[in-house]
Amino acid sequence: MEGSVYRDRIDDIDRRIVELFAKRMEVAAEIARYKKEKDLPVQDLRREKEKLTAVAEASPEAIREYTARLYTVMLELSRSYQQHLLGRDDALTKRIRAAMENTGPLFPDRVSVACQGVEGANSQIACEHLFANPSILYFSDFGAVFTAVEKGLCRYGVIPVENSTAGSVNTVYDLMMRHEFSIVRSIRLKVDHNLLAKPGVKLEDIREIYSHEQAIAQCSEFLRSLSGVKVIPCENTAVAAKMAAQSPDRGVAALSSRLCMKYYHLDCLRENVQDKVSNYTRFIVISRELEIYPGADRTSLMVTLPNERGSLYRLLGRFNALGINLLKLESRPLPEREFEFMFYFDLDIPVYAPELLQLMGELPEACEQFHYLGSYREVI
Repeated sequence: MEGSVYRDRIDDIDRRIVELFAKRMEVAAEIARYKKEKDLPVQDLRREKEKLTAVAEASPEAIREYTARLYTVMLELSRSYQQHLLGRDDALTKRIRAAMENTGPLFPDRVSVACQGVEGANSQIACEHLFANPSILYFSDFGAVFTAVEKGLCRYGVIPVENSTAGSVNTVYDLMMRHEFSIVRSIRLKVDHNLLAKPGVKLEDIREIYSHEQAIAQCSEFLRSLSGVKVIPCENTAVAAKMAAQSPDRGVAALSSRLCMKYYHLDCLRENVQDKVSNYTRFIVISRELEIYPGADRTSLMVTLPNERGSLYRLLGRFNALGINLLKLESRPLPEREFEFMFYFDLDIPVYAPELLQLMGELPEACEQFHYLGSYREVI
């Protein structure tokens, strides 16, 4: 049989599938109207499970698994279409609309901002890129930054969430699960690490190097090239510089920013010692209130899914059905719940897109827990 004959047969079958799919969606629309009249939820889990079982049993055994996958996607599309037709404006979508209307047109300049560490920290550098004249309060750890924002001590907090070399800052993702906050902006900051020590000290004099664990990971090749040097993690790169400056031992150095040279009167023994030249850290700006500034084209979510087969696949199917691009997916284990995870998503979609508001209406029924973290713009 010629290849063109196969193609013709496939084309004919596809035409009939499209016609039947259109008819199915018409019936789904009628069901949506019925549910609206009766004030019923769009999703009927019992009915969906029965349907998936029935189509699998009716399918030839060789393609049974493929049939189940096809109908899983079809049910997602049907549910999404019904949500679109119903256009229910739930509490979250109302909150998002209100934030868009009530947030000012310009990102503020003179504000109080919480940062982790001490003067010279990379969080300070990120903060000064984001705000023209911030009043910075420094805290010993990331948890204290979240608490300061949550309790209203500072309007904003600036927190690192991931690095292009060392990956995600897991401590921050764990804190996200425990605190109430919104993300109002983010920034990708080029980070250079430099070996700093007291004036007059030479590289061969160094016996201890302090820095944050992420900076140590980002400079692993340089550190391996040193012999007889002990590398000691501490809470912040700027704290490391301060320790080097205050230590009575002249053999102590720090991996830190060049800004710390000015603050702590240190010399640079080696500059840009990170493994990769293009070393970027992404910081987020967190707020107690939901603020959505003009130009917001990125949305962050945290969800907990049922511990069952296909739950993440079905959620990703919703993003796909609405044409929403996924920028980031991070998972973190849930404390005291074995083999269960929180999933963090960054979505590439303007807050003004109707598909986003539709997704916000659909997600609560698809997840055990769902947290909308905000829509914002990323500064590069």
